[in-house]
Amino acid sequence: MSGTSASRTGRVRVLIVDDEPALTEVLSVAVTEAGRRPYPAADGRSALRIARGCAPHAVVLDGMLPDLDGIQVLRRLRYENPKLPVLMLTARDAVEHRIDGLHNGADDYVTKPFSPEEVVLRLRGLLRRAGTEGTRADDSVRVLGDLVLSGQTREVHRAGRPIRLTAREFDLLSLLLDHPRQVLGKDRILDHVWNSSFDGGGNLVEVHISSLRRKIDKGRASMIHTVRGTGYTIRPTEYGR
Repeated sequence: MSGTSASRTGRVRVLIVDDEPALTEVLSVAVTEAGRRPYPAADGRSALRIARGCAPHAVVLDGMLPDLDGIQVLRRLRYENPKLPVLMLTARDAVEHRIDGLHNGADDYVTKPFSPEEVVLRLRGLLRRAGTEGTRADDSVRVLGDLVLSGQTREVHRAGRPIRLTAREFDLLSLLLDHPRQVLGKDRILDHVWNSSFDGGGNLVEVHISSLRRKIDKGRASMIHTVRGTGYTIRPTEYGR
């Protein structure tokens, strides 16, 4: 057996779309334990936004969502990536959803209630048929709320919108995303981003944080926060309101 599978050399990304938090959590844990990286989304628009940023290798998609219909999401995903494996979740009596899903490009479906193990097994089969198990995943992708950063391509998106950063701003954001919700002091930031702790460095950090905040938070709820006298932190908008 080859040792170059994505599950060994980089984690396959699985987008999980369902509006039931408990179910999403269970599936995320199962996907993680199977050696893959889950990206949960609670509705269709969030799913499409995250998909554009993280480029998933497979999708677990509920047929009924609070905003867009699951079939609408499926069609848009298929438009952007015709070969993307999609596993639909449907209610046991939703025969029309299953038929519509298969007609619109779903590769397989699982009826609720189901076991997480069944979903993982179905995903494994879809990934194998798609050839994903033999490719290396970009394990440098970080997702926090609607913010997506790829260390491999050095691209940043928020709500699907590309954000242009300088090299230093990118390194600063990358450090913050490596420690979400944690408060990082100026000395630590200087050491990791500038490899220095020279006098006056605190002002340098402030200037770059201010510039980064203008670009990341422009027109949207703030993610980057100042903790007075301590440092800076990044957290999803639901925590920052």
